[in-house]
Amino acid sequence: MPFDHNDHYHRLLLRQMPQSCHAALDVGCGTGRFARRLASLDVEVRAVDPSEEAIAAARALSEGIASGRAPRFEHGDVTELELPKGHYDFISCLASIHHMPFDTVAALRDALAPGGVLVVLGCYPEKTRVDWAWSLAAVPANAVARLAVAVMDKIRPTSAGSGRGLAKAPVAPPTMPLFQIRQEAAVLLPGFTLRRLLFWRYLLVFRNSG
Repeated sequence: MPFDHNDHYHRLLLRQMPQSCHAALDVGCGTGRFARRLASLDVEVRAVDPSEEAIAAARALSEGIASGRAPRFEHGDVTELELPKGHYDFISCLASIHHMPFDTVAALRDALAPGGVLVVLGCYPEKTRVDWAWSLAAVPANAVARLAVAVMDKIRPTSAGSGRGLAKAPVAPPTMPLFQIRQEAAVLLPGFTLRRLLFWRYLLVFRNSG
């Protein structure tokens, strides 16, 4: 499928960055497209993924980037890593939090520097009428977007930097419904905001006011 739902929301995620951002952590980075976008903004990026194949592809795609502007890709499971306390100005999780216990966000919260921001672009299962209504609305929009991207790919071949097709990301269906995500986030991330997005995603934002 040429239209990538996660890539579609990159600009939205970048708009959540604090004005002063020096260090970032990208959790579940895949082939590193978002991590490279972060690094291009003069941010020191640590990018972690449990898939060796994805990390190998991410490193290959970043070979032409000057060393000072390339993300540091790391094969690892963030639930097993010891993250530095109060260090990162920006932490991103793109379609990855449902691959791990949701309370992992507590460790990510603690790794934020004062004023730092955690963003979660998450997936959720359809459980309610509202969920299904949003899903129904997304279907025609998704078809149009897929067609538009496919046409553009024919006119302008996909750039090598996209990473499309180089590695298959591990797939796991989300199991935690949106109402439960709100409940758990209220305990672990006080002051968070959460909104539903069109393409079967939600955006959770937590700002560390400490």
